[in-house]
Amino acid sequence: MEPSGTFSSNDSNSNCSIENFKRDFYPIVYPIIFVWGTLGNGFSIYVFLQPYKKSTPVNVFMLNLAISDFLFGSTLPFRVDYYIRRSNWIFGDVACRIMSYSMYVNMYSSIYFLTVLSIVRFLATVHPFRLLHVTSIRSAWILCGIIWILIMTSSAVLLKNGSEQKGNVTLCLELNITKIVKLKTMNYIALVIGFLLPFCMLSICYLLIIRALLKVEVPESGLRVSHKKALITIIIALIIFLLCFLPYHILRTLHLIMWKVDTCGDNLHKAVVVTLTLAASNSCLNPFLYYFAGENFKDRLRSALRKDHPWKTKCSIPVCTWLKKETQV
Repeated sequence: MEPSGTFSSNDSNSNCSIENFKRDFYPIVYPIIFVWGTLGNGFSIYVFLQPYKKSTPVNVFMLNLAISDFLFGSTLPFRVDYYIRRSNWIFGDVACRIMSYSMYVNMYSSIYFLTVLSIVRFLATVHPFRLLHVTSIRSAWILCGIIWILIMTSSAVLLKNGSEQKGNVTLCLELNITKIVKLKTMNYIALVIGFLLPFCMLSICYLLIIRALLKVEVPESGLRVSHKKALITIIIALIIFLLCFLPYHILRTLHLIMWKVDTCGDNLHKAVVVTLTLAASNSCLNPFLYYFAGENFKDRLRSALRKDHPWKTKCSIPVCTWLKKETQV
């Protein structure tokens, strides 16, 4: 039951089907997201779990974000198979219900983990002593647990919509026009609470950190490491919001508002399909956040490479040389 689908129960609207576009587009894009997302986030999880002398709340949020992305990435091969088989689902009703559920759990948990991560970075930079209790390891795990529970329970309604038999094929991941009013209501709630509220909070954090940096007397050596990482975190989070989440939420809303019986909106349908893959691609961008803004991530990476790859010190190819240089920064 995704807004990228056609309305499966309306035979009269079959001429507006964009099935061919989806069958060509998804099997090309989803494997790229799957390979990069699962490898990048899987390796990031491994690095975060390496024993290290100091753990931080930032790494707790990043670890949970990576776990969310990794779990979602593992569902993409099933989606690819569905469209390769010309929209025929063969994995059973339970698996079908999990597909849409996993998509939205990943999307909104990512949005909230990115937002909380940016807020914590901002607070730790601007009010490092006053808010120590808020940014403790224990508080970070509790907050992550709350985010998981809220997102998973609020998305549970998606588990009610499973596969649908139509002729000799089994449909999945398709909209149903009999539930259009319910879909619009769910969309407005998700739009406001799931996207606009976190986006506003993230934007406020960005403006406040910029204001704080303008007041700081910058030494010749440049900004403090804490200021740099806070700024990098918020900037990368904003890029992910603007590139991945904003287009999808805008077009999904337009798609649901403008759809009418016996009207054709193939172009809008195709745009929603494209923006849905952009939303899914947030899992490919998050590893950059871990690398450039994670606490002790480069040290943990260097430790993992030394422990697991003793040949690394003898490697002279450009990639190895770059990794060795970067992990020493």
